[in-house]
Amino acid sequence: MGMNATAEQVMTEALGLSPSLRAFVAERLIESLDIPEAAPLSAKWKEEIRGRCAELDRGAIELRTAGQVFAKAYAVLS
Repeated sequence: MGMNATAEQVMTEALGLSPSLRAFVAERLIESLDIPEAAPLSAKWKEEIRGRCAELDRGAIELRTAGQVFAKAYAVLS
C-alpha cells in the first residue's frame, strides 16, 4: 500500500521536526481519528441556534463561563 505524494511530503517534513513538535503533530493526528461523524442538525436545532445567536448579537443575553455556570449549579444543589 503506497502513499500519495502529498502524504509522503507531509511525512518527510514532519520527520524533520523536533521531537516535541513531532509528538504534538502525532497527538493531533491521533485525536482526529477519535472524532465520530457528527449527525446533521435538525431544522429545530438550527432554528434554536439562529435564535440564540440573534439574542447575543442584540445584547439581549450575556455569555457565562462554564465555571460560572457550575458554581451557580453547585450553590443551588448545596
